[in-house]
Amino acid sequence: MDLVLASQGPLEQPLKAVLGPATAKVMAEHLGLHTVGDLLHHYPRRYEERGQLTHLADLPMDEHVTVVAQVADARLHTFASAKAPRGKGQRLEVTITDGSGRLQLVFFGNGVHKPHKDLLPGTRAMFAGKVSLFNRRLQLAHPAYELLRGDAEETVETWAGALIPIYPATAKLESWKIGKAIQTVLPSAQDALDPLPDSLREGRGLVELPEALLKIHRPHTKADIEDARSRLKWDEAFVLQVALARRRHADSQLPAVPRKPSPDGLLAAFDDRLPFTLTDGQQKVSKEIFDDLATDHPMHRLLQGEVGSGKTMVALRAMLAVVDAGGQAAMLAPTEVLAQQHHRSIVEMMGELAEGGMLGGAEQATKVVLLTGSMGTAARRQAMLDLATGEAGIVIGTHALIEDRVQFHDLGLVVVDEQHRFGVEQRDALRGKGKQPPHLLVMTATPIPRTVAMTVFGDLETSVLDQLPAGRSPIASHVVPAADKPHFLARAWDRVREEVENGHQAYVVCPRIGDEEDDPKKSAKKKSPEDEAEKRPPLAVLEVADHLAKGPLNGLRVEVLHGRMHPDDKDAVMRRFAAGETHVLVATTVIEVGVNVPNATAMVIMDADRFGVSQLHQLRGRVGRGSAPGLCLLVTEMPEASPARQRLNSVASTLDGFELSRIDLEQRREGDVLGQAQSGARTSLRVLAVIEDEEIIAEARQEATAVVEADPELTGLPGLRTALDALLDEEREQYLEKG
Repeated sequence: MDLVLASQGPLEQPLKAVLGPATAKVMAEHLGLHTVGDLLHHYPRRYEERGQLTHLADLPMDEHVTVVAQVADARLHTFASAKAPRGKGQRLEVTITDGSGRLQLVFFGNGVHKPHKDLLPGTRAMFAGKVSLFNRRLQLAHPAYELLRGDAEETVETWAGALIPIYPATAKLESWKIGKAIQTVLPSAQDALDPLPDSLREGRGLVELPEALLKIHRPHTKADIEDARSRLKWDEAFVLQVALARRRHADSQLPAVPRKPSPDGLLAAFDDRLPFTLTDGQQKVSKEIFDDLATDHPMHRLLQGEVGSGKTMVALRAMLAVVDAGGQAAMLAPTEVLAQQHHRSIVEMMGELAEGGMLGGAEQATKVVLLTGSMGTAARRQAMLDLATGEAGIVIGTHALIEDRVQFHDLGLVVVDEQHRFGVEQRDALRGKGKQPPHLLVMTATPIPRTVAMTVFGDLETSVLDQLPAGRSPIASHVVPAADKPHFLARAWDRVREEVENGHQAYVVCPRIGDEEDDPKKSAKKKSPEDEAEKRPPLAVLEVADHLAKGPLNGLRVEVLHGRMHPDDKDAVMRRFAAGETHVLVATTVIEVGVNVPNATAMVIMDADRFGVSQLHQLRGRVGRGSAPGLCLLVTEMPEASPARQRLNSVASTLDGFELSRIDLEQRREGDVLGQAQSGARTSLRVLAVIEDEEIIAEARQEATAVVEADPELTGLPGLRTALDALLDEEREQYLEKG
């Protein structure tokens, strides 16, 4: 490494060397900012115009906000309290306005003197704090504030532009303090290395990186902000797509054994037995998969399909094709319950074709084995033997399959169910089991918009199954506002009873189990009564089951299912429910993946606001699997205007998973989506919005692929290499944290 690179560039300087230890510490702990470069890439969330006021009606509840507004009036009240029994307690109430809406600020105790002096009617200021509801009115308690005087103290330079950047801030560090820190390091922006190739930047008319950083932090006009954002979006999209293109490029250099099914082998025998025809979608996707399997480098394909769209059938046919060609196929499930279920349904679908080497087995038959952590030693030893000798063509299991001791005769295909529970390293560990890297098919029932798939699973090609097989019933979904309308909840339990009386069954889903030890650290903190009401613990399976069995569902057979039960008990409960012996199953989200009980027609989700949109959609997919229509009731105590309620309304209004995943993304910050979707892709998306910027992502993907094909090592692009290292370091850190 030459000396120029070894010496620290201005952007690698640690913040504590530039800003002072206290500020640097808060920035590192609360905002994850460690170097000058990190801070320069901490972009404003939005801008306030110096003369204009924030629109107060749209403030989000429970979030830390910064607003620019004008003081309408200020009143000092005295009251008696435990601390000040003689009526000496003081409370300052300040009303601020944007001209139409109003917001109440409150200050207590000794904290009232300074604001009482500063916040005179007519004063304009920036206020920062957490929005809460008090007596049905929005308020900020003890906000920090910065007066906007425009007097001589403030240099003309600071306020040259009328646009005030508002930064993503925390209670420990207000937006305007972050702004001041950024002014300190802004001169270093001149030394920023440009990751975009010149030809790409000039071809698209994008400004240079130092200019973009200057304009995003200190814009003079709205056009400055636009220039800066479109340039910085390109950086993010392009660097990320280059990382993925390099992964794809490296994968495409790997050798693999082509696997072509024989015309009169196992797959043909299986297709002849099928009691129904495959949907057009299944046929199209199967063709894409078979084309990939026939090449001499490994397939890497993502198969997306709604719950019940027939993904398992497509995956099974791919596995049979590989067995036909003399290889073995492994299917990995996230949980034991699910592995057992896949095993059971695959053996059923194959019939005598799954009885290889047994009496009554068909001549093309193979063996289908199950391998999970809780199996008995003898069964486990037999399964491992069948895999090592090649007797078993198909194995279905949990992560136990990745263990060192498991040896395959000739592993040709790995199918991974529910990618978001399965990281990149595990894929690699399993890959190492083949003589050459096996083909890989990843299945997910979480619908992912196209561009998110390009970002999160950018190293995979994507296939989508978007039609449901015939005979599936519609599901009606409704929000049950338990707090506003308690009688709606009573009606919900009546509906569950009606379903059971008609010979059907129901699920009740709760966010927690209910046998957790109370954490003394957590309960030690005193909470205000508002906090208590707001943050009561989520409803728990054990309490709810008990309440239902004694009360509204008295006389019905109610059982519980959750993740901490012994696998045998779980299995027994599931079997009784599947056999129709249990009327109502009260469960945690363990039922979210893969439990198939066509007779279950109703689902009540308690505290539905505590689940994500796509999770609710997954859960709902468990009912309406038979010929009778399904019913899903989303119970919540959230007030009507809250974002949580809007989220639930959107789930109730559509059954289209792709539509919901867009809504979900628009309502959550993208980073969360990418972070949850897969370890190793906690991208540093700051200005790029996966949904709005579809074109940029698609174009960046093309550009990145071309750049990597021309120069896989990126020798001619030092700026891009630096940006890439920063991104991959961050990924590596995420890996270590996820451990």
